[in-house]
Amino acid sequence: MSRIGLKVIKVPSGVTLEQSEGKMVIKGPKGTLEVVIPSVIKVEVKDGEVKCTRANEEKHTKQLHGTTRANLNDAIIGVTQGFVKELVIVGIGYRAEMRGANIVMHVGYSHEIVIKPEPTVKISCKSATEITVEGVSKQAVGQTAALIRGTREPEPYNGKGVMYKGEHIIRKEGKRAGAKA
Repeated sequence: MSRIGLKVIKVPSGVTLEQSEGKMVIKGPKGTLEVVIPSVIKVEVKDGEVKCTRANEEKHTKQLHGTTRANLNDAIIGVTQGFVKELVIVGIGYRAEMRGANIVMHVGYSHEIVIKPEPTVKISCKSATEITVEGVSKQAVGQTAALIRGTREPEPYNGKGVMYKGEHIIRKEGKRAGAKA
């Protein structure tokens, strides 16, 4: 049984939900999002609450039940509060700069890497080593942050690279550190 799918979602004031064929349109103060609703899931909106029910007890239907409820909840949070991911660049000479809406990364390669954000996402640089990715869609914010981190993933020996703020990198000992003289 899907415990997540059975939870009721509270709809905050200022958020409107419109259901049409196979999708739910969520509008709020920060923007508009669409969530696809599978045919085996029924979504009811009444008295400021959203409830998802499933048509049958098949395994795939149960999986869709929890996923659909989570996607609706994330969309409601996105249009009211938004999502933010912060990244930090560690390494001598590693830096980032804004060029229009795109971000240009200098992370130890012979060339610069230009990353274009997803359509609903905004990237900003607080400094040359701090990047903020924000938007209404949790998926789009995460995807853009993953693209930025993927330019130079943190390595375990020196700890250099692009990492999420607060991320802990498990460090490894080098060859010479363990050798006995």
